[in-house]
Amino acid sequence: MSPHSCKPDVDSLDAVMAANGYPPSASQSDDFHSPPCESVNSMPWFGMDIGGSLCKLVYFEPKDITRDEADAELETLKNIRRYLTKNSAYGKTGHRDTHLQMDSIEIRGRRGTLHFIRFPTSEMGNFLALAKSKGMANLVTTVCATGGGAFKFEENFKKEVNMSLAKFDELDSLIRGMLYIEMTNPRECYYWSHPTEDELCHKVPFDFSKPYPFLLVNIGSGVSILVVYGPNNYKRISGTSLGGGTFLGLCCLLTGCNSFEEAIQLATGGDNTRVDKLVKDIYGGDYGRFGLPGDLVASSLLHVCSFGQMNSKDRRNAVSKEDLARATLVTITNNIGSIARMCALNEKVERVVFVGNFLRVNPISMKLLAYAMDYWSNGTMKALFLEHEGYFGAVGCLLQFNNECSQI
Repeated sequence: MSPHSCKPDVDSLDAVMAANGYPPSASQSDDFHSPPCESVNSMPWFGMDIGGSLCKLVYFEPKDITRDEADAELETLKNIRRYLTKNSAYGKTGHRDTHLQMDSIEIRGRRGTLHFIRFPTSEMGNFLALAKSKGMANLVTTVCATGGGAFKFEENFKKEVNMSLAKFDELDSLIRGMLYIEMTNPRECYYWSHPTEDELCHKVPFDFSKPYPFLLVNIGSGVSILVVYGPNNYKRISGTSLGGGTFLGLCCLLTGCNSFEEAIQLATGGDNTRVDKLVKDIYGGDYGRFGLPGDLVASSLLHVCSFGQMNSKDRRNAVSKEDLARATLVTITNNIGSIARMCALNEKVERVVFVGNFLRVNPISMKLLAYAMDYWSNGTMKALFLEHEGYFGAVGCLLQFNNECSQI
């Protein structure tokens, strides 16, 4: 994928961004479009980011509904709202992250609550069947969507639940959603203090009010790395196919686990040094000339087959599923951290922001990234994290919907 630049000159703002001095959102190309405004009824309160592994759904529930609006609202819409907001689980794989819920926020001139829901993209068929059973197919409506799945599943949405997808570019949506959430939630951005010391390690809020420029590392199934100079001025400078999808795939193959949560749980109880070869395994200690500490991973996933012991059953039998999961997680994380650090050096950027669902329930990787950025930069680079991790694309496309309509 070639670097992507976004420098729009459209003169339109949603109320919230305007109130905080942010420039207009990007206009969309012909490939990213919304239907005419007159086709939109009371349902474009959904934003979806349909990724390769996980689908992220945000639902904005207006709380300032007037009596007339309440009387006019279709019973189906009322039922859908009750179902989404009164449950934290949907079927076997859908979950609402209640700890991320944002109350009393303003979107498109309305005040209400923002809910955050996720489910595996592989369950899209079941999601649409559930939506149909709740009556969504009886509504001619629109959902804001981004990610590759907005194209892949567009016909499925139309056929199964009579929904049109208003599609938006995923990198535009990612940045816009991130800036909105960070500016709305005063404790959104943080870093890890003393990441390698369990007794001292803790999260510390970070003031992100003057962020530019910063590196944005989006870790999903794969990884995209952007350098952001302003709200609508960025470029994609690098990436890697070795991301969260790689970690989950390898863990499933190596350990027999079936979900990301299970893989992380295994990794939490594992010891990667039983699998990885460290600097001290080669040199007997530190490699002082180049500042390489003895406990640094020299070669990932090699210890079980090193020095001619590839066929050693004893060596393999000494390694647990937990150790394999931990080593796999460390391997993927170290690779991402190394690429991010080199990109930050090349762009002369000191702040590196890591986002994406790979970081969900995954403090191991966050602390590894925090340590790596600090250690290898001699304290000049800081790894930053955000509470809402992987939901920014879904939020960003929802925010852009009204602007796009106003231009048609």
